[in-house]
Order: sequence, then structure tokens, then C-alpha cells
Amino acid sequence: MAKRLRGLWAALALGVLAPGVAIAAGPAPAAPEAATDQIETARPSRGKVTVAGRTIPYTVTPGTLIIRDDAGAPIASMFYVGYVADRPAGTPERPITFLFNGGPGSASMFLHLGSIAPVRIAFPAGTTIAPAPYRLAENPYSMIDRTDMVFIDLIGGGLSRAAGKAKEADFWSVDADVDSFARAIRRYLTINKRWNSPKYLFGESYGTTRAAGLAYKLGTAEGGGIKLNGVILLGVNLNHGIYQSGFDEAYINWMPSYAATAWYHDRLASRPAALEPFLTEVREWARGPYARVLAKGYEATAEERQAIARQYSAYTGLPESLILDANLRPEQGTFRKQLLRDRGQTVGRLDSRAIGRDADNQGAVPEYDATASFNTGPFVTVLNDYLFGTLGYPAELEYRPHNYGNIRGRWDRGHTGPAGNRMALANVAIDLAQAMRENRSMKLLTMNGYYDLATPFFKAEYDVKHMPIDAGLQKNVTFSYFEAGHMIYTNPAAMAEFKAVLDRFYDENPGTPTP
Repeated sequence: MAKRLRGLWAALALGVLAPGVAIAAGPAPAAPEAATDQIETARPSRGKVTVAGRTIPYTVTPGTLIIRDDAGAPIASMFYVGYVADRPAGTPERPITFLFNGGPGSASMFLHLGSIAPVRIAFPAGTTIAPAPYRLAENPYSMIDRTDMVFIDLIGGGLSRAAGKAKEADFWSVDADVDSFARAIRRYLTINKRWNSPKYLFGESYGTTRAAGLAYKLGTAEGGGIKLNGVILLGVNLNHGIYQSGFDEAYINWMPSYAATAWYHDRLASRPAALEPFLTEVREWARGPYARVLAKGYEATAEERQAIARQYSAYTGLPESLILDANLRPEQGTFRKQLLRDRGQTVGRLDSRAIGRDADNQGAVPEYDATASFNTGPFVTVLNDYLFGTLGYPAELEYRPHNYGNIRGRWDRGHTGPAGNRMALANVAIDLAQAMRENRSMKLLTMNGYYDLATPFFKAEYDVKHMPIDAGLQKNVTFSYFEAGHMIYTNPAAMAEFKAVLDRFYDENPGTPTP
């Protein structure tokens, strides 16, 4: 079976790697016999990358971390890929950043091969991509000049599996997931002697939920007593309760992203020259007149409803009649289907600049997310070729890019907060706020795409600005925005700014406590 899998992935990945990616593989370790093996593996290789004119040698290590329960019994083998730059003897400890994607159910391959590792998929400009072959190249936007990086897969995704008597589903909840990552991070710090390094978390999408929960968990005595230097959130989703049926806040938070999308696709009768200050105006209207009329419910008058529909149409390009028919609350899927309906096109969810085409113009929502079809092919192909080919990691297990079919319907989104209060739907903004109050040195960076309809930028602002933190800690929070979608790093034009924002964040030395 293993040989058949290796042959299949090799066939898929022909021609992927660029000649410029120089990785020298080390000797192959003994291959694990099963998914539940209790042996930690590591296969280090050497590489180098040039960032800002400086050549940086590094070691890349794919491997596994065995995590154990409080009694010492093994419960899971968590897969990671670490990048550690050479550190001359006597120089200060380098920062280390732990990165993970979302879903829940997604492996870390998107951040790993799309963003700030020393290697990166060479994305073409635009929002479409052809079939293989793809090219993996040195990443001039890598953060290896500022921090070492460890990309970790959740249990049930990538090559991470349950071990011992545990089952994968045991880890599929907000709290169990946070606990497993906390154990993996502590294990990595121990076996690699990195406890005294400055430490950061970088989560994307549902990974922001995980990062917020981890920021608090790691700081507790049972979590490791780890004082983080910083947390980076890309595509923020902290308060899961907002999207419950009947909550107007969801429609308010989506609306500015609809406006940005309509602006991009030139669907506005009076299109402003630039997104800002247009979106500032839209935010103020959404939080003001729109929110006030929604709050009235059925007591809103016909005149008020008509006025809202008129302005909503002017900002988003949707017909007034559709807005009224939707009771002033157009769903995300409706917007994606209707905005370009006269062209026979739909817009993407993860990146609303992306265009899709359904079988016909009927139906209430798009048949698929055009963004997902853009991303899946290159990431899956390149990951398998790089991991099992270039790095030579044993291919006894199939790498799961995601495990949505098994995980999403079974994931428990309930959460027990720092005060012991149980929520049916997690709001980890409370955890993050508690972590910041207890560790006043920790800084927070949010990175938001204007064309992200999965985690809208206005909701990111809502979630973070509703954290119970004082004025001094509010200065520790930085919001950044990009003309991109959910996965900002897939837009080549955004990468220079993406790195510049991260450079500033790491350079600001978050080791100094806030008064």
C-alpha cells in the first residue's frame, strides 16, 4: 500500500520543484510501522534562502511529537515541519513561531507552503491557476530572518494521528484541540531545548480560535507557564456565537466586505477611486443607520426599510428588491450568487475577487467556492512532492490536506472559558483578553483581507474590539489590511507588504511590559 501511495504522489507531482530550491537531505530514519506508533521521528535536511540580500542557512526538519496524557500514556503523534536558522555560538536565542491553519480540520500546508517559510509556491498573478506542473521556489518574503518556524498539523489532518488507546475524534473539540497543541508545543520546546526562546503563535482562520485559546492555556501553570511575546491572527474568528440564526451582528459584519467586493468588480453606480476612505464610510453606515433599523425588527417602518435598501444597494450593487425580499439581511451565499448574475458568474467565498461559473443562473447560492478550486491543486501537489520527495520523509501514511468530511460535523464548538463558564459556541476573545491582562508584554497583530467573505474584516474588528482589555493593553493591538482574500499570501502583489507588516511586529520587541 505504501509503495502504491508513493507512486501515486510521485506521478501527481512531476516537475514541481524549481532548480533554485537547494535542500540537502539527511539519512532516512526507520519508517514507522503504523499510524499509532509511539516513536518520535525527525528527518533534518539543510537549506538556504536569500532574504533582503542576506543568505540564511537553515535546517528543515519534518518529524513527529508524541504527546501524552497527565498519566504519561501516549495519546497522539503530531506531525510538524520546523525551520531553524543557524545561530552562531554566543548569540542571543532566536524567536520561535508556532503556525497552524484552520478549518477546523485543515493541515498546516497552506501557511507552510504559501506564506513565510523559506520555500513558497510560485503563485501567478491574478485569481486563476493552471494544472500541474507547479513550481516551488526560494521565498524572498520568508520570516526566517526574524524567527524560526514550526508548522504543526492537527490530529486527524496532515500526518498527525491518534496513538495508544485514543481516537482521533477525542481531539475534535475547541478545548481538546487547544490542549493537544499546548502539549505538542511544550514537547517541541523540551526536545529542542527552546524553552528560553521568545515565543509567538501564528494562526489562520479557525487557527485564530486555536491561537487565542492557546495564548491563555499556555500561560497557565498546567499549560506550561509560557509567557508569549506575540500572537498573529490571519483571518480572524474568535466569537463563534455571532453566526447563530437571528443574530443581526453577522449581517452587519458582512456588509462592508460586500461593498469591497462590489467595488472590485465595478458594480457600483458611483464607484469611488479607492477602497479607503470608502470603506470607512460604509463601516459607519453599517454600525449606525443599518444596525439601528435591524434592531427594530418588525417595528421598522416601510419608509425606514426602503431607505436602508436604497443605501445598501448603492454600497453593494445588489438590487433594492432583493435586499427587501431578504428582510434587509442578504446571506453571504446570496450575495455571491447575485452580484454578477447578469454575467453568468459567481464570486468566491475565501477570496471574492475569484470568479466561478455554475451550471446555470438558477439556484440561491453558488455551486462551489471558486477560491477553493484555485488553491487545492497547487498546495496538495507541491506538499506531497516536497515532503516525500525532496525532504525524503517516509511515505507510509497519506498526507491529509484536510479532513473536513469526518471532522466538521463532529467538531464540538463549545468552550469552557477562563472563569470556568461553559459556552455552547466558543468566544475565545475572552481567553485572549485574559492572557493579555496576565501577560502585559504580549502583543497582538491581526491581518485582514478586504475580499474575505469567510472571516470578514469588520467582524475581526468587532471580535477584537470587544475584548475586555484596558486602554494600556489596547495599544498592544495592531490591525492591518490588504487588498486580498482570506489567504492574503496567495496574492503575489501583497507579499512585500505582508512581510513588512510582520517585520515591524517582530522588530517592536514585545518583551517590554505595557504600563
